[in-house]
Amino acid sequence: MAKETNGKVPVDQDFIEVYGARVHNLKNIDISIPKNKLVVITGISGSGKSSLAFDTIYSEGQRRYMETFGAYARQFIGDMERPDVDKITGLSPVISIEQKTTNKNPRSTVGTITEVYDFLRLLFARIGEAYSYNTGKPMVKWSEEEIVENIFTRFRDEKISLLAPLVRGRKGHYRELFEDVRKRGFLKVRVDGEVKDLVPKMQVDRYKIHDIELVVDRLQVTPDLKSRLSQSVQQTLKLGKDLMFVSFTPATPASRGGKTNGATAQKKAEKENGKGNSEMIVQTARI
Repeated sequence: MAKETNGKVPVDQDFIEVYGARVHNLKNIDISIPKNKLVVITGISGSGKSSLAFDTIYSEGQRRYMETFGAYARQFIGDMERPDVDKITGLSPVISIEQKTTNKNPRSTVGTITEVYDFLRLLFARIGEAYSYNTGKPMVKWSEEEIVENIFTRFRDEKISLLAPLVRGRKGHYRELFEDVRKRGFLKVRVDGEVKDLVPKMQVDRYKIHDIELVVDRLQVTPDLKSRLSQSVQQTLKLGKDLMFVSFTPATPASRGGKTNGATAQKKAEKENGKGNSEMIVQTARI
C-alpha cells in the first residue's frame, strides 16, 4: 500500500516518491508508492484519490514522456501543464485507464484495452526466435537466392517437388480454384497430403477443412537444372505468397547406379532427414 511519509520520503529506486503534491484537494502531501506491486488508493469521496493518481502521477509521467519527442512532433501535440507538485522521482512512462469503461468483455486486460498487447505481439514476432515444433530447429527467413542455394546443397541429386500453398486449414469445395490453375497449365495438386491430377470439374468436400498445395514443378536437383530450379522457386513463391513447400523422396544409392540394398539406403535416409519428415517449408524475407 502507498503510505504518507510526513515529509520524510525514503530515497529508494524501488519506489515512486511524490513530494509536495497540491493538486485540487491534496494538501502538500509527500507519499512513497512501491513499484512492481498492486497499489490501491482508498479514501472517502473528495479526499484526493483521483487527484493523486490521475492529475498528479499520471499527468507528470505523460508530460515527461512527451518531452522525449522531438520539437517537430511536439508542435502537433502541444505543451502539457506541469501538475502542482514539488518533485516526483522514480517515475516511468505511465498508462491510465478510465475508472468507467464501456468494455464489458471479461477477457479484457490492461494490454488489450490500451492496445499495448498488439505492439507486444509485433515486438515478439520481430525479435523473437521461432523454432520448428517438428524438428526443434530454429526457423529462419531466406531470400530467393538463399532458397535456391540451400535446396541445391541439401537435395543434390534428389527428386523434389516444389509446392505453393493455396489453401491452409479452410473449408470449401474450391471448384473454381482447381479450374483456374488447370487452365493456367498446371497438372497436379496436393490435397490434404495426397497428390492428385487436375481434372475438369474437380472439387473437394465443402464441409471439411482442407490444405491444398499446387505442384509447380518436379525435378531432380542436378547442376544442369539449376537455372530451371531458380525459375521454379521464383514462380512457387509468387503463387504461394512468399511461402513454399519442398517435398522430396530420398534417392537411394541403387537409383544412382550403386549396388547397396535399397531398403537399407531408405532407412539411412530416414535417419539423416528425420523419419517421416520428407518436407521442408521455406519463406522469403521481405525487407
